[in-house]
Amino acid sequence: MKKQFFKIIAKINKLILPSFTKKELDISKASKFQLAIIGWRAFVTINSLT
Repeated sequence: MKKQFFKIIAKINKLILPSFTKKELDISKASKFQLAIIGWRAFVTINSLT
């Protein structure tokens, strides 16, 4: 159940949230908001895989 929930959230994130790897964003120059988005996407991805 938990894994399925995070898989759905991951698909929604992919549609809505920007991809910073495609934009070649330098992590050291990222704003706090961009770092929060990166962290959220990582959290959801990890939980959808495990």
